[in-house]
Amino acid sequence: MKFEILKEEIIFDDHFKINKAKIKHELFDSSFIEVDRLCFERGDSVAIIIYEKDTDMLLFTNQFRYPTIKEKGWILELVAGSIELGDIAEDRVRKEVEEEIGYMVNEIQFINSFFVSPGGTSERISLYYSEVDSKNKVFKGGGMKFEKEDIQLIKIKSSDVKEQMKTNQFRDAKTIIGLQWFYLNRYK
Repeated sequence: MKFEILKEEIIFDDHFKINKAKIKHELFDSSFIEVDRLCFERGDSVAIIIYEKDTDMLLFTNQFRYPTIKEKGWILELVAGSIELGDIAEDRVRKEVEEEIGYMVNEIQFINSFFVSPGGTSERISLYYSEVDSKNKVFKGGGMKFEKEDIQLIKIKSSDVKEQMKTNQFRDAKTIIGLQWFYLNRYK
């Protein structure tokens, strides 16, 4: 299948960017069509599911997220963060764990990468897994004040998380994907 970008421009450039493009692409019947499309340029991100072995707890963040105000504004989710220019994904995920919940993670396992919402945004998340012990909490956590973050560490028993999943208590896609992976691959 073929495509060609005929024209592309940034139409919004603040904290995030929005691109507008005129694209010509092949259809399944081998003909071509020209379309105008918008893309929310969010950048790529990392996320990690963390299992605290000695307490049988899964570790989450709780923080205010403006886009979730339709439900209540605060949301439980995996530790996550944006990849910045020059970052190595594995280093960025370790730094996010330190900044957000105060843990040091050593070994991490890559799970998968996926597009968040490919109909409108370019964001791709690289998802990881790590096991820690409670003694690995060696930093303050809570987020970066200069980024105006206020992040709460939430620990939940792994059996309780499984029950909460059954009743749709988790509303964040990367968290749901990570938890499904955990219960299929790690939880006994």
